[in-house]
Amino acid sequence: MSTDDQPVSAAGGWITVTLLADSLHAEALSDALLDAGALSVDIEDADAGTPDERPQFGEPGLPVAVELWPHSRLHALFEHDADLASAMAEAAEAAGLTAPPPYTTSQLDEQNWVRITQAQFDPIRVSDRLWIVPSWHAQPDPAAINITLDPGMAFGTGSHPTTRLCLEWLDRVITGGETVIDYGCGSGILALAASRLGAARVTGTDIDPHALDAARYNAERNGATLELMHSRETIDHQADIVVANILANPLTVLAPLLCGLTRRSGGRIALSGILSAQTDMVCDAYRPAFELEVAGERDGWVLLTGTRL
Repeated sequence: MSTDDQPVSAAGGWITVTLLADSLHAEALSDALLDAGALSVDIEDADAGTPDERPQFGEPGLPVAVELWPHSRLHALFEHDADLASAMAEAAEAAGLTAPPPYTTSQLDEQNWVRITQAQFDPIRVSDRLWIVPSWHAQPDPAAINITLDPGMAFGTGSHPTTRLCLEWLDRVITGGETVIDYGCGSGILALAASRLGAARVTGTDIDPHALDAARYNAERNGATLELMHSRETIDHQADIVVANILANPLTVLAPLLCGLTRRSGGRIALSGILSAQTDMVCDAYRPAFELEVAGERDGWVLLTGTRL
């Protein structure tokens, strides 16, 4: 029964049900709520923001955590006229609980979600000469290099710390005429920046076809020429600059390939998507081709760069 002790009604919109669960039942309860009619369910650490908070990071090639947080908070979204008492009873039984857990409810009114989403993304100033600008904003500095980029299906809007670190580094090192490879290009943001900053030839590769579609679209709308290919295809040239903003574990596995793609004697590499605690692991994987060093750090993420020995 709801802790509000009153039935919920609304003329429109949706109802959000919030409840707590332990690590053994959170996933099962989430699935059961969806089966019972919830439109969506999300799970978060109920101890977030306290000394008991337990960050979790998933990464390809690493073991998957068996349990979630010791204390999880679930938010389930229902239609405004849903029978919440019946849905909670059904979900609790399916999840193996002896009784429905206590829950609270709140109304979520219909809103202009497009406008609300757009309001979360403002232009990003990378440097005096480089901006990332959503299409619905005016260019803050028309004289600067303005890359038009909207949030979409592929990673890379410029707001994530690792993307910012890579953009700032490209802005510092590209002087014009370089060849660049963006390995794991996502939306194409780093490849686009390299091209607009003056690189002569820019190649982007990704494992996700949707990301490549997004990168092609972004290249066209920004008037940039990019060579885009699936990562299963072979890149047949070395580059002056190789940048890869992925994650530490795949970067470690890809070390022989990325080293081989970097021009000998003076080629430069930049790697990000790396937590500060993973720095030594990644540096070890790139020796003896590179002696990597931390070129930037933001919010616990680092950028490693080096010049080919």
